[in-house]
Amino acid sequence: MSEEKVTILDVAQAAGVSAQTVSRVLNDRPDVSMETRLRVQKIIEQMGYSPNLFARNLSRGRSNSIGVIAYGLSYFGPSRVLIGIEGKINELNFSLALNLIDDFIPSQIDHILYELLSRRVEGIIWAVPAIEQYSDWLAEKFSKIQTPVVYINKGPTDSDFVVAMDNKLGGKLATAHLMAQGYRRIAIITGPSRWWETQERLAGWREVVTDAGYVNIDELIVEGDWNAPSGSAGLKTLFAKDPDIDAVFVSNDQMALGAMQASRELGKSIPQDLGIVGFDDIPEAAYFYPPLTTIRQGPKVIGALAVERISAIVEARQTGANPEPEILCSHPTLVVRVSSKRDEGIIG
Repeated sequence: MSEEKVTILDVAQAAGVSAQTVSRVLNDRPDVSMETRLRVQKIIEQMGYSPNLFARNLSRGRSNSIGVIAYGLSYFGPSRVLIGIEGKINELNFSLALNLIDDFIPSQIDHILYELLSRRVEGIIWAVPAIEQYSDWLAEKFSKIQTPVVYINKGPTDSDFVVAMDNKLGGKLATAHLMAQGYRRIAIITGPSRWWETQERLAGWREVVTDAGYVNIDELIVEGDWNAPSGSAGLKTLFAKDPDIDAVFVSNDQMALGAMQASRELGKSIPQDLGIVGFDDIPEAAYFYPPLTTIRQGPKVIGALAVERISAIVEARQTGANPEPEILCSHPTLVVRVSSKRDEGIIG
């Protein structure tokens, strides 16, 4: 054969049977003689025919695929969420229909949803940062479709399936740890303010420092963009506003790396003069100088949970059940290293 894709009609012609007979062989139907079955299977092997599994599943009313709409794969958390999604999809024998977006553009989202629904995906995982200005538009859009949707890292509602990490708890753990280590003026470098994760981590920090009696706390807040240069610039801005700062909760590890570099430029030793806690526990965090205390969030677990939730909804609907919306929450953990321990004697 030429390099063109072999079709079921090519197989049928070579085997001297109808395309319907080839289809029956592929679907292991009993109404085909053993002689014909063996002949067709041999031709399939010789010609290298690969059946269109997607089309076969559609003919049975199933696509066996899960649509994923994702954003921010240059960042640690979102990229690991996708790894978790892909691994669980493969484990459960689904196929992945992945769509990556660079920004929240309603017309682009409309087109992606149309394509996914045309393919009759079993469910949709929305792995895009929760941006408040688009929340009403998105809720209305998804309310009009029957396909189950699971959101990743989104604020709780009474009508959605959500899988999220407790970002507020992570912010509280980081800040309370710094306070327990004896630091008394703890600032924060946040991520982009429109991200739900940013707002939750900031809320955790704010709760702890407010309970500790802090005043003028807005002077202790600087916004970053998740990247190391903004962490460096953010720390310098904080010290320009308040020279008495002695610790900082940095809302991800990449920005923490930038903040650690800036601390050296400012002549601040870590952890004696400045305690630092990051967020994510990227693989390199243990090898920063000094090793970085951070919040471990387990994004791959969140991705896997989202796929499991889709699978459970699909199975329930096949039995006529209609699962109630719910939130599955993953809890972060504090990983303590040198950057937040004043007694370690490390010079930054």
